Amino acid sequence: MFTLLRSRVRRTAFALSAVAALAFAGTATTGAAAAPAPAPAKQGPTSVAYVEVNNNSMRNVGKYTLANGGGNVFDVAVIFAANINYDTGTKTAYLHFNENVQRVLDNAATEIRPLQQKGIKVVLSVLGNHQGAGFANFPSQQATSAFAKKLSDTVAEYGLDGIDFDDEYAEYGNNGTGQPNDSSFVHLVTALRANMPGKIISLYNIGPAASRLSYGGIDISSKFDYAWNPYYGSWQVPRIALPKSKLSPAAVEIGRTSQGTAADLARRTVSEGYGVYLTYNLDGANRSADVSAFTRELYGSDAVYTP
Repeated sequence: MFTLLRSRVRRTAFALSAVAALAFAGTATTGAAAAPAPAPAKQGPTSVAYVEVNNNSMRNVGKYTLANGGGNVFDVAVIFAANINYDTGTKTAYLHFNENVQRVLDNAATEIRPLQQKGIKVVLSVLGNHQGAGFANFPSQQATSAFAKKLSDTVAEYGLDGIDFDDEYAEYGNNGTGQPNDSSFVHLVTALRANMPGKIISLYNIGPAASRLSYGGIDISSKFDYAWNPYYGSWQVPRIALPKSKLSPAAVEIGRTSQGTAADLARRTVSEGYGVYLTYNLDGANRSADVSAFTRELYGSDAVYTP
């Protein structure tokens, strides 16, 4: 099988200044997530869709249902992506939203709530931004706790369903930052889980943080709801102590991974008893043929696209 390494087009760096982005976030008119309407029953793995919001609308996730039964194709929608940035003046990491992520959050009523009302969870992904700040190099537990609080405050402010960690592009060491240490990610996830016990925490299984899941006798594996393979077009079981029901060894990029490979990976997901199927880069085109390639194997049904 051809293994297609992920090639995310990421244009988040420096879209807004730190001060402007955080100030803008603070003025947003938001509220708690609306209570989801019961979705039609669907038997089978949890399907996840990452959306590049620099180019596409989150609303696209809600446009796919199963021909048999009418259930949602996708169960979790991931906003890709916020950033962990670094302030060289204060020497601290901070949460940054570029203008496109900020737009989604500010327009939660039209970008997020419609999905949640269908029963689809909406999660915010966070990844590095070439500035030296990452999840694995906080200089103290106090700094780690402060960042965890910013994450959980963001989830509460915008009525989100959780946080996804993606430890790429940090470029540890830039701007005089430290190299990855063993304690940071453990402290971060522990604090975040304490802050939001009922929310999703997911792991894009890549980078230094993903290999540092235990410290001081504490293993944070069980604090994650999901973990997935980061390499599209391939099969790779995440190395984390979670049950199969919470793992996605399959990963596909919609429109780039062939329909045959997507179907093979879905078939293997079911036959080997895994509970999650990861997709990336759902756009605004009618992708029902690509989506049906895996829904037939996961759920025994074609996918229907409704504009």
